[in-house]
Amino acid sequence: MQGRLLTKVSLSLVGLWSLAVTGVARAGEINTGGKLLLTGGVSSLEGGAGGGLATWSVIAGNETRDGFGGKVHLTGVEVSDYSLRAAGAAVGLHDRVELSVARQEFDTGDTGAKLGLGKGFTFRQDVYGVKVRVLGDAVYDQDRWLPQVSVGAQYKKNNQGTVVRAVGGKDDSGTDYYVSATKLLLDQSLLLSGAVRLTKANQTGLLGFGGDRSDSYKPQFEGSAGLLLSKRLAVGAEYRSKPSNLGFAREDDWVDLFAAYAINRTVSVTAAYVDLGDIATFRNQRGLYVSLQAGF
Repeated sequence: MQGRLLTKVSLSLVGLWSLAVTGVARAGEINTGGKLLLTGGVSSLEGGAGGGLATWSVIAGNETRDGFGGKVHLTGVEVSDYSLRAAGAAVGLHDRVELSVARQEFDTGDTGAKLGLGKGFTFRQDVYGVKVRVLGDAVYDQDRWLPQVSVGAQYKKNNQGTVVRAVGGKDDSGTDYYVSATKLLLDQSLLLSGAVRLTKANQTGLLGFGGDRSDSYKPQFEGSAGLLLSKRLAVGAEYRSKPSNLGFAREDDWVDLFAAYAINRTVSVTAAYVDLGDIATFRNQRGLYVSLQAGF
């Protein structure tokens, strides 16, 4: 299963790469690298640059305004009764535009049988994202209070439409819209980020979009705070609020405590303790998040 996941993500990355290179610049005009370690964020569950749970306004890759970059990631989340695997890729163009793709697999394990779905029943979701930096620079505008601001959208498609509708969901696909602001205070070695997301998603879309309780877009908040202990190591916390659209099960907000380490300019690893609250009637879903990223 993981092999098929990697193959599909790799093919999607080829497509993104072709789009990035075509018409971006003539030979000799493309540069890669240039950002400070960890200031481009890591890879979120939905594929774009940010924290593990929260979207940041930064653009994926190590590129500056003179070039392009990209990254791929593999992520695993193990909580009390479920597991989530994700793989994705993102391309950043001139530190201005980000294109991303991710495949998520939500494995119900033994819990699937208790829910009447069958042991190991898996929801799969593809996420396609675009993000555009519209204002500021999170790192280099140190003499200004203005944060970096980006706007973006993520189209999500779930493969279990029949089950989604059976539990009260209205659709198996949907689009999230967000605006995010990120600021790195180098003197304090502190990174702050916040985002407002308009969404109908149930469990980020893994259980569909809209429901018997509500089928309207609702603003949700995502926030991150990180402390750079060294140029290679950052620790911090994240919070992500979520709508509760389904009558059969309350949906809780997500929080985590994370540590991100840059092994070198290409490879980094993130580990976190996550509390995802109640998921599909099973309470207190807490556990470990681990993500490996590679990029340039």
